[in-house]
Amino acid sequence: MTLTSTETANRQRGPALPPEPRAAKIPVQTVWHGVTLTDEFAWLRAPNWREVMRDPAALDPAIRAYLEAENAYAQAALVDTEALQQALFAEMKGRIKADDSSVPAPDGPFCYFTRYREGGQHPLICREPRAGGAAEILLDGDALAQGKSYFHLGEARHSPDQRRVAWSCDEAGSEIYLARVRDIANAHDLPDAIPEVTGSIVWTADSSAFYYVKLDAQHRPQSIYRHHLGSPAADDALVFEANDPQFFVALSETQSTHYAQITMHDHETSECWLIDLGDAAAEPFCIARRREHIQYSAEHHPTFNGADGLLIRTNIDGAEDFKIVWTPLTATQEANWRDVVAHRPGVFILAFAVLADWLVRLEREDGLPRIVVRRLASGEEHDIAFPEEAYSLAMNVGYEFATDNLRYTYSSMTTPSQVWDYDLAGRTRALRKRQEIPSGHDPAHYVTRRVFATAPDGERVPISLLHRKDTAVDGSAPGLVYGYGAYGIAIPASFSVPRLSLVDRGFVYAIAHVRGGTDKGWRWYRTGKLAHKVNTFRDFL
Repeated sequence: MTLTSTETANRQRGPALPPEPRAAKIPVQTVWHGVTLTDEFAWLRAPNWREVMRDPAALDPAIRAYLEAENAYAQAALVDTEALQQALFAEMKGRIKADDSSVPAPDGPFCYFTRYREGGQHPLICREPRAGGAAEILLDGDALAQGKSYFHLGEARHSPDQRRVAWSCDEAGSEIYLARVRDIANAHDLPDAIPEVTGSIVWTADSSAFYYVKLDAQHRPQSIYRHHLGSPAADDALVFEANDPQFFVALSETQSTHYAQITMHDHETSECWLIDLGDAAAEPFCIARRREHIQYSAEHHPTFNGADGLLIRTNIDGAEDFKIVWTPLTATQEANWRDVVAHRPGVFILAFAVLADWLVRLEREDGLPRIVVRRLASGEEHDIAFPEEAYSLAMNVGYEFATDNLRYTYSSMTTPSQVWDYDLAGRTRALRKRQEIPSGHDPAHYVTRRVFATAPDGERVPISLLHRKDTAVDGSAPGLVYGYGAYGIAIPASFSVPRLSLVDRGFVYAIAHVRGGTDKGWRWYRTGKLAHKVNTFRDFL
């Protein structure tokens, strides 16, 4: 008897597999630009997907039955790996601190932070007096999730008067959130309930109202509403609407806390509007009307250059890797934008922050990030430097505007995450937190490196490598190369707990920073998309 390859594999596994699930073929024809397309599996795309997103029970039973059959088959096919799965799970879990917490971030009389409890699955939103004292739990994610088959705590934003917390949650796994307001003093929610939001929340200065992003019927963030406490959600005022399915809407608050910023954007074009948070009935005003392929985002400073104005990160005037400009708030049109940080090709400005006395930017050159600090009064700059060949870096300026403190997070593929507070004036740093690995981790046992591969067109593709020091790097070790290369997303060379389980078993792990991301600037993204998309795959190969 001759066995098929599938039967041979099944015998080697042990127990025979159940029959493979077979999706029914139900041809559906559509005509596009005169071309007839036949899709035999169109029935698997639920026509009522909008309803299913809000109520999973509404899914067509035939689709559900097929998905459950696929899951059952996968479970049967992997039954002989259950012991390994459990070992890996225990190994990875042993590297994660169960009762972890974030470093408290000061805001006026309190410091706010997030922590987890031993055995819990959801975050606890907490605060403690800045001068010292007992911490209090503002939102208990574990308690809120009790009895629910799914729960995800979204945004949690305390009000400027520190008396309330606007928070949101998703109870269906649909990424459609319900926003509520918690009164801190009595630990109860107000009657206010706002459905169909994305999670982003910005309070008005007097704490009487907040702005939020609402989803449309197609699950797109398209509009901004203002909710006044105590009023029904149906009475909320529409303050901004995109009216263009090509663009998404995002909401944030300037570091000065004077304005909410609405950003309407796709991947290459943006338009920003500001709302005065000092006026609970304010209407948004546009900084500069959008032009195709021009991007910008703004931060407010009330006295820089002797006037109330905006510092803007933008790619205008051919600044492909972005520059930072200033404009007075009374005349924000592009004609009035003046360079503060000039464009430098190949030095990509990822993000920036504006404090009372400082302009801080996160930039990346040749695949590696750095933080650059500028004193606004003098223009003097200095870098915050790091020694490893490949690493990840993020900055978090916190809640306050008038501060000399910058918080940043550093890690590498061998170094667990570290949170530092940096004194911008004194140029000193203080370690606030080092990621704990309960089961133990010695960075000296591992090697992280940055190497380059030459693509067919001569471009040098950065590669971040991780392996154990005792792994032979001579071509005999198994390797796993990961790459993404789309939407301008850069993959950081950061620390990863699951990755260690692979490396400890003799693998060399590599991240190929291929074109399509912005690892080497905006050109790296531009030359990895559309007609140049083939570069993404050539880089990876």
